Amino acid sequence: MGPAAGLAALLAVLALGAGDPAGAAARGDTFSALTSVARALAPERRLLGLLRRYLRGEEARLRDLTRFYDKVLSLHEDSATPVSNPLLAFTLIKRLQSDWRNVVHSLEASENIRALKDGYEKVEQDLPAFEDVEGAARALMRLQDVYMLNVKGLARGVFQRVVGSAVTDLYSPRRLFSLTADDCFQVGKVAYDMGDYYHAIPWLEEAVSLFRGSYGEWKTEDEASLEDALDHLAFAYFQAGNVSCALSLSREFLLYSPDNKRMARNVLKYEKLLAESPNQVVAEAVIQRPNVPHLQTRDIYEGLCQTLGSQPTHYQIPSLYCSYETNSSPYLLLQPVRKEVIHLEPYVVLFHDFVSDVEAQKIRGLAEPWLQRSVVASGEKQLPVEYRISKSAWLKDTVDPLLVTLDHRIGALTGLDVQTPYAEYLQVVNYGIGGHYEPHFDHATSPTSPLYRMKSGNRVATFMIYLSSVEAGGATAFIYANFSVPVVKD
Repeated sequence: MGPAAGLAALLAVLALGAGDPAGAAARGDTFSALTSVARALAPERRLLGLLRRYLRGEEARLRDLTRFYDKVLSLHEDSATPVSNPLLAFTLIKRLQSDWRNVVHSLEASENIRALKDGYEKVEQDLPAFEDVEGAARALMRLQDVYMLNVKGLARGVFQRVVGSAVTDLYSPRRLFSLTADDCFQVGKVAYDMGDYYHAIPWLEEAVSLFRGSYGEWKTEDEASLEDALDHLAFAYFQAGNVSCALSLSREFLLYSPDNKRMARNVLKYEKLLAESPNQVVAEAVIQRPNVPHLQTRDIYEGLCQTLGSQPTHYQIPSLYCSYETNSSPYLLLQPVRKEVIHLEPYVVLFHDFVSDVEAQKIRGLAEPWLQRSVVASGEKQLPVEYRISKSAWLKDTVDPLLVTLDHRIGALTGLDVQTPYAEYLQVVNYGIGGHYEPHFDHATSPTSPLYRMKSGNRVATFMIYLSSVEAGGATAFIYANFSVPVVKD
């Protein structure tokens, strides 16, 4: 099974078959959990305060400069201003000897910017690293793939699945937020740097389009320009086998930067290639999506994620049913749990309203300080991997009485002993931007797994609790049984 890429998700997993709470999150892992992304708002608020103080200082400085300018200009606009007036003559000489020097060499501007830079340096250690930008960009590409999202739509802030001429709205944010040309360029460049031209080209195409529309405008925050986007897009098309597009874009680049010798050489190379192979002019290379060697079930997995829950309906299979469950336990007699059997092989049951909103919030609060990047077993080691994007924390039942109550409730409902060493501690997981865990087995499949060295033995069951709902996307896909369960808080 595997949770699909979603916009946000928080769940608790009890794997029945230990560990201590994890340490603080490392810089560079902000993108891997929505709680970490939310925490990044705090340093930006501090930066906004610094910029506000800087702007106020600059506004005061510019008002004073304007006053000086207006004063001097008024003297020049009066054609009858007599330099024979000794007072005017004195002030003219003084202005030219000292006033203008003081204006030009004023330290006020440098003091204002120095205060801004000093403040930034104090906040800098709390800011996301470049690895976070790369991770967030790859997350957008993952959402693009899994849900077949249109890049032009994403750039406008619209989440639409486009299949042929059919367009489906998948998510309507409460506030529409569009991407800039520089935003699109950075996403495309991450793919470009990985040699992934399948994703690089549409994002760079959108960047070029947006840069063209705003050419001549200067934005302080941008790193890239139209020339940068044309340069990368041209080479991406060349690498993808479309020499004709590469030539067209390279020629456009030279219109803006005619002295660029490297691009001029590229134009000559592309012209020569097209002259030698005229068919290249009309041939358009089909760019294949990068292969994922370890995931042979990608199409099934993504198809189940796109359907947002495709379990069989009960009237089609009579053996699937709903009931109030007590499992003959006195613990549940006065408050039975609503049970829905959604699959028999494998046996998958959905319990509704298993935890209250207050309990879910409490568990999230207990886990949040200890969340760190989720890992997978790789031989003897535990490593973070691209196919599992989330943060997780292990909670012992000694952390809070609520966890003891939850263990009792799970044990009464399942009839299983959920105390150590027969079960692991509660693992709380928070998924990040486009967070996912590609199809995997919860139980160990390798004899070298650390599970075999534990007294509990291998895992036999998983009890999963959704601690929050998501605004869009998100599902647990059972690829071999061909169904998925959407994310709805239990």
